[in-house]
Order: sequence, then C-alpha cells, then structure tokens
Amino acid sequence: MLHDQEQHRVTYLLADLQAREAVLVDPHASDLPVLRAMLDEHRVGLRWLLRTHEHDDVMPGEHKALARMDVPIVQHRVPAPASRLDFGREAIQVMATPGHTDHCLSFLWRDRLFCGDLLSLQGCGWRTDPQCPEAMWNSVVNKVFRLPSETLLFASHGEPGRIVSSVYEQRRNHPWFASASRDQFLAAVPWAALPSFA
Repeated sequence: MLHDQEQHRVTYLLADLQAREAVLVDPHASDLPVLRAMLDEHRVGLRWLLRTHEHDDVMPGEHKALARMDVPIVQHRVPAPASRLDFGREAIQVMATPGHTDHCLSFLWRDRLFCGDLLSLQGCGWRTDPQCPEAMWNSVVNKVFRLPSETLLFASHGEPGRIVSSVYEQRRNHPWFASASRDQFLAAVPWAALPSFA
C-alpha cells in the first residue's frame, strides 16, 4: 500500500510472490518511480493496472503516463468476455459500480473490495457534478452491501487514521447509506453543498 498523506490518495499493490506477478489498484502517474521500486523490491512483474475511476480531465497526461507501464489497463467497463482477472494463482472479480463517475469499477480480491471513491468510511465520493446519484445508491446498497459482512472495504482516499472498514460496519453505521431510504438519499440536494471527497 502507498498512502499519499498530503492528498490522502491510496494505491494498492497485490502480489502472488511465488508466481512473481502483481497488480496495482489506483496508481497515479506521479507515484510511478516509487511503485516501480516496490515491484523491484518484491521481485514481481506487473500483470494488470486497475483503475476504479479516473479524473483525467483534470489530470491531463495521467493515462498516457500510466500506459508506459506497458501492461493492460482496466478501467471504465468490465472486461469482456469475463469479469475475472487472473494474476499468478490469484483472481480478481471486476464489478461495475457506477455512481461517483459513470463508469466506476470495484475490484474484489479474496475477502477485500477495492471500491475507489464510491464509498469512504465517513462519506461518499461526491463530486460537484455527481454523475448519477441513483446509480451510486444502487451500487452501494444493492452490490457492495450484499457482499458478505466480513468483506473488507478499501477506498482510494484514506480517512485520517483509518484506511479499512468492513461491509458489516458500513451497513450499520455509514452516515449516508445505513439509515436513509433511497428517496431520503436522493433528496440530499443540492449536491454541491455536500462534502467533497473527490
């Protein structure tokens, strides 16, 4: 895990050390030298580069820089023909979880879900121009919250002092999704007045 304390961004490195293959979840171009050093330190080759979402419109050149890693980049849509990505003896399930942006993805590895900015420990990945609040509700309540209670949740922005939560905890305590109905959630307008975690 690489945690940018200044911008609260988190990048995750998942590796099969015996097979010498790894994936990166939500890397940033500015961190590539450090990420390459991490791969070299663990003596693993990169198999996939996974992006839960992107803001390339406000970070020009980001995708082009990441493409220099010379591995397949998974973003925007569940890859055809299957939602399973293999690396070494491990597998990751790709889930479409739109809401923060139109084409957000989440990545389920073992009992861990990497959900980007769809869900944080204390809020949501609000944008000043939210792509689809209805889709966000559906992704959180009907997809993430239906995973087993012990599933660990990893967002792409860390809260002060905490990085990890669980489906059980968020189902019970999340300030926007635990106690509100869909209609109450959608009535939380104007969206621009809500806290931004983007």
